[in-house]
Amino acid sequence: MGRFYDQANIPAELRRNYDVYERIRQLGINLGTFEDNVGSLRGANIASVCFTEAGLVYLSGIGTGQLPMIEEESIIRHGQEAGREAADFHIRTLHWALVCGKEGGDLNDVLYTVKALGMVVSPGGGTFGRAPQVVNGYSARWQSVFGGPIGEFAVDGIDPGGFSGVHARSALGGFDGRFSQEPEIIVAIPQALAQAIIAHRGWLFPLPPAMLEKVRRLWT
Repeated sequence: MGRFYDQANIPAELRRNYDVYERIRQLGINLGTFEDNVGSLRGANIASVCFTEAGLVYLSGIGTGQLPMIEEESIIRHGQEAGREAADFHIRTLHWALVCGKEGGDLNDVLYTVKALGMVVSPGGGTFGRAPQVVNGYSARWQSVFGGPIGEFAVDGIDPGGFSGVHARSALGGFDGRFSQEPEIIVAIPQALAQAIIAHRGWLFPLPPAMLEKVRRLWT
């Protein structure tokens, strides 16, 4: 487990018992490289990730998929696959947000997942009634990595690795857009890790230009 996770105040019965990165490998999720994923906040109007000193980490929504949702099974499956794509994006983004400054933390230091919100593109004034089913594609992928009863490693509705991917969630339809869904998520990390990150390079990812140069030197 992560060094910060090992020191966290979590009941023994609820601790993860596996390496998150091993699941990522088995699922075929590509985390990419520092060069491709760690950039500058210059010219941006929002951040992808925001850390708080209390340990809550907010990840901005990402729009995925190409089709608006209608009551058709093939379209629903497209929306669910879009959710898996969004979860992979968030997992990759969170990985680099945690490791880029080499403060000693990584995805194994995620304590648990707090809240997800899935906004489903389904024009028609809210007549589409399967938004939760569409967003399940996102939640299931997230639980496959961090643990939960609808993830790929669950058996009879129980993940032997734990529950830290389970989250409170809202799934809302009726939005217009040129994609399928836009999920966002909040996770908790140890307060000590959050404070180390903020003290070293700030609370935003991508990084302010001066902080990007600072961490880039660590990787060269």
